[in-house]
Amino acid sequence: MKKAQKYLLYSTNTLNIVTWLKKCKAILFSVSVGFLLYTNSVNAQLKGTHLLGDMGLQSGTQPPPSFMPAVALYNYQTSKLIMADGEKVTIPDINMFLLGIGANFVTNVKILGANYGGSVLIAFASSRIEGDLISTKSSLAFTDMYIQPLQLGWQTKRADFTIGYAIYLPTGKYELGGDNNAGIGLFSNEFSAGSTYYLDAQKKWNTSALLSYALNSKKKNTGNNEIKPGSLLTIEGGIGKTWVKTVKDNAMPMIINAGMVYYMQFKTTKDKMTFPEINNTQFELSNKDQIYALGAEANIFIPSIKSNIGLRWLGELGASNRTQGNSFFITLAPCVKFFEPKKIK
Repeated sequence: MKKAQKYLLYSTNTLNIVTWLKKCKAILFSVSVGFLLYTNSVNAQLKGTHLLGDMGLQSGTQPPPSFMPAVALYNYQTSKLIMADGEKVTIPDINMFLLGIGANFVTNVKILGANYGGSVLIAFASSRIEGDLISTKSSLAFTDMYIQPLQLGWQTKRADFTIGYAIYLPTGKYELGGDNNAGIGLFSNEFSAGSTYYLDAQKKWNTSALLSYALNSKKKNTGNNEIKPGSLLTIEGGIGKTWVKTVKDNAMPMIINAGMVYYMQFKTTKDKMTFPEINNTQFELSNKDQIYALGAEANIFIPSIKSNIGLRWLGELGASNRTQGNSFFITLAPCVKFFEPKKIK
């Protein structure tokens, strides 16, 4: 009887300890993250949803009226962290990979004199980066989704203009402290405006800039804790030249566009973190990160397969409070349908 009572007591205590440890897991993670952010300002930055460098040459130009599916491959590599004072810290290699499948459409529908269009991207990612030193080692998995329900494009003799609105949906798996997250748990509203300016009347030389401003929500699946990345301003574009080559027995020409590209991103408001589970501790993180990047891009439209193939590389520099590395893009966009302009009676 005494042995049974001792066993019951032991089992009850063991269950209590296990339950307590499970409860403490989230708290310990919150404490460790909070302490990391609080004691070292370089780590006090959370990533946004915008994939840096996804736009380059002629970023302010809307495609012609058409329907174009696309496949995109993206890879980001880094092993360097840059502190606010410029000190470089070597960190374990981070290698994020993304496979995106999407589509872009532009119609002949006119709104305020502009063509109406939009786009969508469904993606799969591995080793998704949530913060400067918070990344997962997950295998390729369904990640967050991008939808642009509104894009308007105008064209003039020497310049193109676009404005747009997009949303990022937290469709990828995310859990506070999870080691296999495929998403970052954010809903974002992003507003954009850009222009491509042609330096000559033949439109051979062009320079462009696209400004995007993302408003981030609180992260999901964080229990009673509150984690909210600051708003982000992103500028992307480039300067390049276009070559048009006639192709025998084909009405469409071969088009080559190549040049230098760039991006820059600035956090405009502070990250905020609050942990009610640890005495309602709140971290209002005053340090804000920034990054710049320069690189090269080349695109070719092959008329025989009605497809555009693009390559883009960008090397980051001037980082502050964030990682600094290299981004690589490969895109394939076959044109399924060109829409003929409506005839005016």
